[in-house]
Amino acid sequence: MSSKIVVRVEDLHKRYGNEEVLKGVSFILRQGEALAIIGPSGTGKSTLLRCINRLTEPDSGRIWLEDTEITGAKTDMNKIRQQIGFVFQDFNLFAHLTALDNVRLGLMKVKKLSKGEASERAMTELKRVGLAEKAKAYPAQLSGGQQQRVSIARALAMDPKLMLFDEPTSALDPELIGEVLQVMKALAGEGMTMVVVTHEMGFARSVCDEVIFMEQGVIVEQGPPEHIFLQPRQPRTQQFLGKIGELYGGTGS
Repeated sequence: MSSKIVVRVEDLHKRYGNEEVLKGVSFILRQGEALAIIGPSGTGKSTLLRCINRLTEPDSGRIWLEDTEITGAKTDMNKIRQQIGFVFQDFNLFAHLTALDNVRLGLMKVKKLSKGEASERAMTELKRVGLAEKAKAYPAQLSGGQQQRVSIARALAMDPKLMLFDEPTSALDPELIGEVLQVMKALAGEGMTMVVVTHEMGFARSVCDEVIFMEQGVIVEQGPPEHIFLQPRQPRTQQFLGKIGELYGGTGS
């Protein structure tokens, strides 16, 4: 594992009205590591991700991507966002564009590649997520799992330094979840630096290098998966994982 730090978050705070959603969150993520963020719904996990690429503006605290301070006043966020892939739970594909066009669009508009170059790179990424044969299909002709894989290909095409996944399987039917997790597992195996907000405990446990358990806007516990899942120190972590275990008859897969 590289010792190079890709993401550094320091004392991040965010409130909506009277509700403080993030209460001083700090962590670092090194190159090639996969970090899972788990915890109950409504606890600030998605807000944290959105703050990392400033889709949501934090109230205070600082964030770096490698040597660039994302929260710096003079930071060119368009440049930063090109280096951070973001996969949302609801796919966010353009309905009127084919899978190929969805992946190709950013390459032509942002990276200024020619149509030929963009098509070639887009096809490479569709192949990488197992969808080369669906290049000409529109989102409505694809299953939820296939749509999510197209959105992963679209993010990968920009050659990001960091991938953010915001509950990427939560909008999928159970039988389609595996195909998306398989792609993410392969990315982790290739050394992609990634932060995954997820309810898929089996994925967090078997694929990720580090797990953060969050509740009510704070990090309750953080450590390698074997520590979090097998020997959690905090009673609240134990309680949460116990409930999940009862629900799924284990820690999910």
